[in-house]
Amino acid sequence: MSTVTLSTVTLAAPAAESRPTDPNRLVRFAVQADADPGTLPRVLELFAKRGLVPLSLNSRLLGETLTMEVEMAGMVAAESNHVGNCLRQIPMVLTVAVTERTLPLDLPAAAE
Repeated sequence: MSTVTLSTVTLAAPAAESRPTDPNRLVRFAVQADADPGTLPRVLELFAKRGLVPLSLNSRLLGETLTMEVEMAGMVAAESNHVGNCLRQIPMVLTVAVTERTLPLDLPAAAE
């Protein structure tokens, strides 16, 4: 009879988030794309793989065009510009507009 020894692998906790943020910056991505079942997941994937959750998401089907608005807080300009450029590379995307505004410093913190 043989003996089998199993080893255990212990994973380290993930490192603290290291991406730069700007807590007073709100970015809005307005996307128009072909009405395709894969469009919305492809758009959201660009945020999800960065660990970002939208403040708001709105999508509307108008004929053959899907319009989406995604609002994100805390993205620095370089990151939002990069995401905007990545959105433009998605084959079914027709247009992308990226706008930003600064949030007032005295907004109350979100309830936890």
